[in-house]
Amino acid sequence: MEIILLTDIANLGHKDDIVDVKQGYGRNYLIPQGYAILATPSARKVVAENLRQRAHKEAKLKAEAEAIAAQLAEVKLTIGAKTSSTGKIFGSVNSIMISESLKEKGFDIDRKKIMLKDVKEIGTYTALIKLHREVKVDVEFEVVSE
Repeated sequence: MEIILLTDIANLGHKDDIVDVKQGYGRNYLIPQGYAILATPSARKVVAENLRQRAHKEAKLKAEAEAIAAQLAEVKLTIGAKTSSTGKIFGSVNSIMISESLKEKGFDIDRKKIMLKDVKEIGTYTALIKLHREVKVDVEFEVVSE
């Protein structure tokens, strides 16, 4: 079944995308939760008109995201964590810590836009930051013992 997304949904699509999903997922979850509507011909026309009107605004947002990405590519973060004598971290480094560290450097990035793998040891890692649907940047960070 084809639906039109009303919000960004991870691993499915972005707002106003027309995607094909299984009927149960669409009828039992996406539509009742208000995340999507059926892709009827009239709904498709409305979405096409909205996208056409929003194209200029999207171009401006993308340019801003690219400017921030260029600045973020040069940033190197250092995050302190409590560790054992073998270098294992008590707990793990998460997106909240990365977001707070970026805030100290002058970047206000929402933690939900930061993707990283499990970090449980001291070392150098990279985090993927999704600034825009088409603009992504890798930020290096080093985990050190406090």
